[in-house]
Amino acid sequence: QVQLVESGGGSVQAGGSLRLSCAASGNTKRLYSTGWFRQAPDKEREGVACINSHGITSYADSVKGRFTISQDNAGNTLYLQMNSLKPEDTAMYYCAAVFSLLFGNTVCLVADSYNYWGQGTQVTVSS
Repeated sequence: QVQLVESGGGSVQAGGSLRLSCAASGNTKRLYSTGWFRQAPDKEREGVACINSHGITSYADSVKGRFTISQDNAGNTLYLQMNSLKPEDTAMYYCAAVFSLLFGNTVCLVADSYNYWGQGTQVTVSS
């Protein structure tokens, strides 16, 4: 089993930055892919960014050039650096993990590819 706990959310004005963290505990040595997803009210959960154990990353087009996903060397903490935030980035942000090696946007940014989820952290961007 794997437990994921997000932190770092908050309220920020447009153009500002936030750094989200996701601490993983439990059987983390076999985690091969992790990702960040977000869900705004009345919208479906969407993939934001993902990274696999080979260090290969994928990003949603809406965040390319503004968000950066990374993880610590031990692979126990996942980060999402969010710059140039926009009001449309407002959502609950979730981290996710899976014991599979995922490649490419069509798999890595799909929620059904993951089986471990955190509880989420709220990000609110005001104009």
